[in-house]
Amino acid sequence: MGQKVNPHGLRVGVIKDWDSRWYARNEKVGDLLVEDKKIRDYLKKTLYSAGIPKIEIERDNAKVRIYLHCARPGVVIGKGGEQIEQYRLTVEKMIGKPVALNIVEVKQVDTNAQLVAENIAQQLEKRIGFRRAMKNAMGRAMRMGARGIKTQVSGRLGGAEIARTEHYHDGTIPLQTLRADIDYGFAEAATTYGRIGVKVWIYKGEVLTQTLRTTPRTLDTKNFKERSDRPRRDRRDGDRKGGFNRNGGFNRNGGRPQGGFNNNRPQGGARPQGGARPAAPKEGGSN
Repeated sequence: MGQKVNPHGLRVGVIKDWDSRWYARNEKVGDLLVEDKKIRDYLKKTLYSAGIPKIEIERDNAKVRIYLHCARPGVVIGKGGEQIEQYRLTVEKMIGKPVALNIVEVKQVDTNAQLVAENIAQQLEKRIGFRRAMKNAMGRAMRMGARGIKTQVSGRLGGAEIARTEHYHDGTIPLQTLRADIDYGFAEAATTYGRIGVKVWIYKGEVLTQTLRTTPRTLDTKNFKERSDRPRRDRRDGDRKGGFNRNGGFNRNGGRPQGGFNNNRPQGGARPQGGARPAAPKEGGSN
């Protein structure tokens, strides 16, 4: 069965950019990727209450620059900037390199898929019904201008014995259109019955117009009505093979359909006695 690919990864290089932007020699790529993973895990776990949908990392020879996207910057900065300085020093000590920590505020919280998924997960942990949490989040996103949204929860919903998956959607979600700006988020709710996975897809509109696409396969400049489709022709003999008609016959002509009991006998002729077929004529004519 075909599975849904991550919409963000599918569009990297088309309409979305990498979350880690740096260059390194082949022998250092693995170590730097591990550093990026440690930085993201630490900041995400420590500042989960601030709403961190994305962490971007840039590197050069002198410094590591971290762009922290958050919904509540005040929680990260703290009074007089004390908190953010403490986080910066902790990350510097962790990787042993100078770090610059920048805050990017997320203004549209209700249309950010990661924040919506985390919000639904938090409501599930507070024993709020999953249908109510999903539909409320979908309604807020559509009111804020989203073109479409889909939410999905998987696990022991409502404490059921057997895990299942339920999803709701509103609007359109063109997953196969690469120029469609689709935001994707995933979160987990740790309930008393086990973990419940929450997935959210939000469609915000198209990024690229048709004039920016040059490949003839995706240009789609020809209107559907302009196609040179030939008109539909009638069926052979103007008749449909087989099937009963309203006159009581097998087909529209009242005769038996093609491929009936005996195709060799003439129309309306008698059936051979004993069910035997008539003998075929011999070669060379009759004696």
